[in-house]
Amino acid sequence: MLEKVSQVRLLVVGDVMLDRYWFGDVSRISPEAPVPVVKVERQEERLGGAANVARNAASLGATTALLSVVGDDDAGRSLGRLLEDGQIDAGLHVDKDIDTIVKLRVIGRQQQLLRIDFETPPSHEILQAKLADFERRVADADVIILSDYGKGGLTHISDMIRIARAADKLVLVDPKGDEWGKYAGATVITPNRSELKQVVGSWKSEEELAAKARKLRGELGLEALLVTRSEEGMTLFADEVHHQPALAREVFDVSGAGDTVIATLAVMLAAGAAWGEAIRVANIAAGIVVGKLGTAVVTRQELIAAL
Repeated sequence: MLEKVSQVRLLVVGDVMLDRYWFGDVSRISPEAPVPVVKVERQEERLGGAANVARNAASLGATTALLSVVGDDDAGRSLGRLLEDGQIDAGLHVDKDIDTIVKLRVIGRQQQLLRIDFETPPSHEILQAKLADFERRVADADVIILSDYGKGGLTHISDMIRIARAADKLVLVDPKGDEWGKYAGATVITPNRSELKQVVGSWKSEEELAAKARKLRGELGLEALLVTRSEEGMTLFADEVHHQPALAREVFDVSGAGDTVIATLAVMLAAGAAWGEAIRVANIAAGIVVGKLGTAVVTRQELIAAL
């Protein structure tokens, strides 16, 4: 199925961010406060949020487009350069009234010591322009990923799902928050365990989880619900239930693993894979990416070697 990935056309829409990493050495505690002093030796910038989803899909070989909003600033321009380097067709709408979302992580001794976030929600006018752009781009995609990080970039997500489904496109949603009515009509949503608990409450058995998943699918009109469950692996609830156990490997960093899962799932479904095979491959991709530091991607070659 991976040989068909190069024919897949994928559109990612959502909140993009620039992930900045400051790597350094920690050898002493500050005399001013009981905190470690990090002597920064190296800086790195990576694609984050929906941009990391797009990067993962492109890394697997899919023709990938991205639609989002950035500020008129250095971080927004850096995102544009990184997307171009990743061969991603980026439709970045510039909002002069906001700052591009930046997550700054300070890393010492291969551990994250601190994260600092910079963010402002986009304006109504720029979001309307993005929705119009979305309508134009839908026809050119086989599958749509709506990557919601709760930063305001998917205010019109219900309209986007309606437009995409009317065009007979697969729609995958990575949800945020506890108001999931806006995701109604999507093909599949991909919450993690804690996100699902926020919406349906806790469960005491697999049977109870399956019942809650079935009820949620009915309420939202979903074809499937994929729950990523950390050390319990991942479970897809559709007409049949498919479970994949977590792969035994050293977990270095889980940040961005959900991006890898939804990107791989979308690419596999668009290439013609059945649900069971698509989540098997997505699970393997997640197992590879958590062994890397920070927001990272799985290459097509890595995935082929692991299959």
